[in-house]
Amino acid sequence: MIFLFIISILIILISNIIMFLTIILSKKSFMDREKNSPFECGFDPKSSARIPFSLHFFLITVIFLIFDVEIALIFPMIYSFNLVNFYSLMKISFFFLIMLLIGLYHEWNQNMLNWTN
Repeated sequence: MIFLFIISILIILISNIIMFLTIILSKKSFMDREKNSPFECGFDPKSSARIPFSLHFFLITVIFLIFDVEIALIFPMIYSFNLVNFYSLMKISFFFLIMLLIGLYHEWNQNMLNWTN
């Protein structure tokens, strides 16, 4: 019993020494201002935070999130092919895709997809 305890303590000690050595040996010696600063949409984080921000970045992000959530809603429809009858599944899928296309048409009609200044 004591033998197993000593073995487990040695294993923990050896693994801690190995982790400590990897931390020391993997330290990067080259420190640069650009490498240490976070990347925030091309802006320098050390400068003023009140510079004008292009609204197109925000709109593209919102459009991506909307279509990403819709794709996440389409995937369960694939698994429901065997659970419901074909006619009701086609009605639901057709309605969902029509709503997606109406949203895309609205974004296109409002010139939200054009990247202009």
